[in-house]
Amino acid sequence: MTSVAEPGGLTWLSASVSDPLTQPMLRELGHEYSTRYGKDAHGELARYPAEEFDPPHGILLLLLEHGEPISGGAFRRYDDTTAELKRIWTHSAHRRRGLAKRVVAELERVARVRGYGRVYLTTGPRQPEARGLYLAAGYTPLFDTAADPETIGPLPFEKYLAGLSAGSPDSAEREV
Repeated sequence: MTSVAEPGGLTWLSASVSDPLTQPMLRELGHEYSTRYGKDAHGELARYPAEEFDPPHGILLLLLEHGEPISGGAFRRYDDTTAELKRIWTHSAHRRRGLAKRVVAELERVARVRGYGRVYLTTGPRQPEARGLYLAAGYTPLFDTAADPETIGPLPFEKYLAGLSAGSPDSAEREV
């Protein structure tokens, strides 16, 4: 577990799925998924082995304010050149501050430094806020945006990462 401070009192923390600081995120995500989709979300949250989110192929990041997790997310290896974003979350008391956009940007930065050239993700059809976030962050929808999301199921997006690549002189990864 390592951390990097940012201006404004926010700190990035690289954590594991089992870290106690990760538990509030997983609890709130489970509650939100269950509320929106009407079923127990624990199966979805446990779908991937925890080690898939560990370096060097993955990462789980928390954004802390005064030592408390307020936002976070993760990626795992999807294939040799693609990272898959998962579990993008902002605590309900801290929404509308642009934190999820910061999380996505930081995950993209780390993925790029680790050699990924593309990011892939899916979000649920009953998460219009997430759909809006990914569209605003430059993700390309891999579905018909005019269709009723409920008829599509999970909504897939992709984004090709430009700029720094692993090993370039300016790509020094601040380890988080």
